Amino acid sequence: MRHLYAGRKLNRTASHRKAMLSNLAVSILDKEQVVTTVAKAKEVRGRVERLITYGKGGTLHDIRLAARTVKDKAILDKLFKDIAPSYKEREGGYVRVLHMGERHGDNAEMAMIQLVGRSGEEKPKKKKKKAAAPKPSSSTPPVAAKTEEASGEKNAEEPVTEHTAQETQGEAKVSEKSETAETAQETSETKEAEKAEAAEGKKAESPKEKPEKPEDEKK
Repeated sequence: MRHLYAGRKLNRTASHRKAMLSNLAVSILDKEQVVTTVAKAKEVRGRVERLITYGKGGTLHDIRLAARTVKDKAILDKLFKDIAPSYKEREGGYVRVLHMGERHGDNAEMAMIQLVGRSGEEKPKKKKKKAAAPKPSSSTPPVAAKTEEASGEKNAEEPVTEHTAQETQGEAKVSEKSETAETAQETSETKEAEKAEAAEGKKAESPKEKPEKPEDEKK
């Protein structure tokens, strides 16, 4: 008979078990939720709640008792200044254990141990309700409502068509201006070429000037 045998051995020696549970308690205070086996979660739950009780006391003796388990000064400061004051109105029950099913491989029962009411706790997501379409009033008949909707659609489409028509007119004007500029350049180039050809033709038609003979040869 296993009477008066408190606690779980967890298949470890006393020193190994003590170190493992203290490290797990510190991780819970730091991360505020940890996934582990069900046996370890149930075993460490009492240690974490005792540490939070020390934090609520706040005396020097409580700090020294908590410092036996929590070696990290930053986490010890968080315990006494942040975690413990948030449970001032709660009398025990600071930790919850949530079963998560079996682990793949050895089928060990897994659980999530977390601090109650802290930021690390997963909050249920609220489903957003879709806005219902407005129902037509009973006073107006359905045919009139349909005609109003059709007229509204036409009015909504009109500014779009006007805008597109303005854009097409602007593009046509720009294309016409570019074409007229190109034609003007071509005509000016052809005129200059004709002038140059005419000047060359005149030079070719003009007779060559004969050199004048001296007066002695004339006599």
